[in-house]
Amino acid sequence: MRGQRADETTQAQWRTRIAEAARSGRSIRAFCREQGVTEGQFYAWRRRLNRQAQGRAPQRIRAAAEMTGATFALVHEAAAIPESAGVELVWTDGRRLRIGPGVDAATLRTVLAVLDSPRC
Repeated sequence: MRGQRADETTQAQWRTRIAEAARSGRSIRAFCREQGVTEGQFYAWRRRLNRQAQGRAPQRIRAAAEMTGATFALVHEAAAIPESAGVELVWTDGRRLRIGPGVDAATLRTVLAVLDSPRC
């Protein structure tokens, strides 16, 4: 039982660290250097926690992600999203999109299509 609590504590610490990295605006390399962890540790934990989160995601979200090839990290920390934003999407490459309440659906589809297109 003690090992399980230690694992849960470690997971919580990494969730917080990963959310901080996303909010920081710094590169993962710089963030890891400041935190005293390796990039390998960071990416391994992010991958592990994303897999766990995807397993808990509702079926319709998992199905949509499979159809589009999208991967999402579910962040369960209220401080990660400003109060004025309805939702924040964070891509695995660090790009972010904050979507405010009442956004026009057609505009949102257009923005997502542009963000999903190959970069020049």
